[in-house]
Order: sequence, then structure tokens, then C-alpha cells
Amino acid sequence: MATFDTALSGLQAASTSLQVLGNNISNANTVGFKSSNAQFADAYASALANTATTTGQIGIGVQVQQIAQQFIQGNIQTTSNPLDVAINGNGFFKLDYNGSLVYSRNGQFNIDANGYVVDGAGGQVQGTLASNGVLTGAQGALQISQASLPPQATSGLGLSLNLSSASTPPSGAFNMNDATSYNYSTSTTVYDSLGSPHLLTTYYQLASGTPGNPETWNVYFSANGTTGSGGITSGSLVTLNFTSTGIISGSAAGNTSSLTWADGASPSTINVNYAGSTNYDAPSAVTSATNNGYGPGQLSNLSIDPSGIIFGRYSNGQSQILGQITLTSFPDNQGLQRIGNNYFVETYKSGSALTGSPGSSDLGVLQSGAVEQSNVDLSSQLVNLIVAQQAYQANAQTIKTENQVVQTLLTL
Repeated sequence: MATFDTALSGLQAASTSLQVLGNNISNANTVGFKSSNAQFADAYASALANTATTTGQIGIGVQVQQIAQQFIQGNIQTTSNPLDVAINGNGFFKLDYNGSLVYSRNGQFNIDANGYVVDGAGGQVQGTLASNGVLTGAQGALQISQASLPPQATSGLGLSLNLSSASTPPSGAFNMNDATSYNYSTSTTVYDSLGSPHLLTTYYQLASGTPGNPETWNVYFSANGTTGSGGITSGSLVTLNFTSTGIISGSAAGNTSSLTWADGASPSTINVNYAGSTNYDAPSAVTSATNNGYGPGQLSNLSIDPSGIIFGRYSNGQSQILGQITLTSFPDNQGLQRIGNNYFVETYKSGSALTGSPGSSDLGVLQSGAVEQSNVDLSSQLVNLIVAQQAYQANAQTIKTENQVVQTLLTL
């Protein structure tokens, strides 16, 4: 009878192995799936195990010691969805699934009807929340607002330009309608508090200096869309002084007068900074321009950086932080329990969850527009499947042979 028990344990072990291998093979194309491996140990009767005599010990079969999960990295495959995210390294996504916290390596995300970032099963992705483009540190379900980005009135401009040192002072007083009364002009779009665009034109008039010597330039401005005469407000902006080496010296910034907009927006005073401007023997031209104002914008695209920060890209060319995907690690991944849907849950064996920003501590980094493929190696799984099948057949043959022996004994 001991032979029957031994062979039966072999059948059960082989059957378990076949189930594990079959599950691995069936999930070869499941994103983020981690394969398992049935690990076995031999079994001995306790009476035999405790005896001092070891000669002639015969085991009583095999037992399944554990189903070990294999958390090795899967290959990363690019996709066309910017919300698909692959983890390169250690960690799990944390999700709220029907009120319970679960963990997954499947980064196939989308946005549901309420704006939450969710996976295919509806689990809400957890992370660091943001308010007005700034991470707050608060943790919760990530929600992408579809609201328009409100406009921001221009309060500061940065203009870096070269004013040609070969210029000569124009004759007569400055007149913005007379191009001969200034040497150079350039226009920049500015915005009021309602997001309406206006044209701010700056004019540059060489006041003193000769080629090769320090020059002084008077700067004037005009802005349209105001309540001024003819819808234009104009005035003096700043005087720029340059050294004999063409470097700006002294004050490099000036303010417009208060601009009262005709559309009812809040009045504006715009600071124009000329830091980095030069006075070289080259054509007058703008080399760089910055503007802290913009009009309203609609959310047009999303992107996720390696640290998990979600950026919203808007139709007005602006971007804003909308949240950050966090990752969670455990002291012992083998202690996690599978519950289906590519989910794991924390157990006392896994240890407490440790959540942080991707790239920090022992956490991996994220790659957007990509997913982590299953780490199932089909070739090795199929080979192991054949071995497990042969083990099953061999144990079945052992039972058959033992039955023949018993039948022979009974006929004696």
C-alpha cells in the first residue's frame, strides 16, 4: 500500500505542476503577468525521520513545497497609448479596486467617464495628487481634469536682442508712425486677464554713440486693444546702455505704463527685461523671447515622465502637472497573494507596503507609451510541460504495476 501512496503523491505533484505550467502558458500574452514555478520536496514518515538508523530509509513520496512566483523583469514593448506605462525595475502600481487596495504590474491605463486613471478592470490608479500644477503630497486616486486651462495675464517679458553697433542716430524726435525716427522695432503677443491677445511693439532709437564706442538706446512701446486714443497706449520704456565691448550695463529692465484694456480685463503693467542683450556689429535682431502670459487652452495630450509625473499638454502650448503615479514595493514579493485580474494583495508574509516615487530607493522607473510583457518563456514552459506529463504517466504506470503485483499475490 505504501507504493500506492507514493505513486499517488507523485500523480498529485505532477498534476499540480501541469496546472502551474498550463496557467503560465495561457498567460504568455498577459501584460505584466509573472510566471510561477511548482517547487517540490521529498517526504518521509515521521517515524522513519526520527529514528537514529538511516540505513534502508525509503521515502513515502513527494510533496508540493510551494508555488514560487517569478518576479523577474519582462520585456518592454512600446505602444501608441501615452497612458500605457511599463515598470523597469522593482515595484507595483497601487490601485483601488472596489474599495480594496491591490497591486499590479499591468500598466495598461485609460481614463474613465469620471476622469479617473483606471486599468482594464476598473481599478483606480493611486498616486500623488496635484493642485494648480503643483504636487500637494496628498495620496489618492489620480483624476485628470478636462477643464480648460485658465488664461494668465502677461506681467513679464524677457527680450534678448542685438542692437547693431553700426547704427547711426536717426534725426528728429521719436514717432512710432515714422519708421525713420527709430532704428529697429519688434512685436510680441501679450495677454490680458481674459486671455485676449494683444500686440506689444517695442521701438529702439539710438540716442548717442558712434560705431566702436559705447552706445545708449532709448526704448519705446505701444500696445493695441487699450482704451487709449485709437485703441493704442504708447510711451517710453527704458534706456539701455552698452559698454565698449557690446555688453549691456546698468538697468536692463523697464515697465510699461498701466494698460487699461478695452475688453474689460484687469489693467496690466508689463515688465520687459533685456538681460543678455548685446550691441555688436551685426544686424539688429531678437535672439530669444519669453512670455509668462498665455490664453486659455484645452487639454490635448498627456505624457508621463520616468518619475511618474503626469503632464497635461494644452492647445495654447502650455503644460501642467496633473499628478504623479507612485510605485509600491514589499520586503518579500513571494508573500504576495494573487487574486486574479493581474492583481496581488498584501499579506503578513509579504510585509507592509512601502510606497514612493519611481526612481527613489529601490523602486524602478517608468516608461510611458510602453507595457511590460509577460515574463513567461514559452520554450522552457513547453519543455517543462513534457517533463511533467512524463512524470504523470510514470507515476500512473507505477500504480498499474503495483496493482498487477497485488493481483498476483491474491491469486496465490
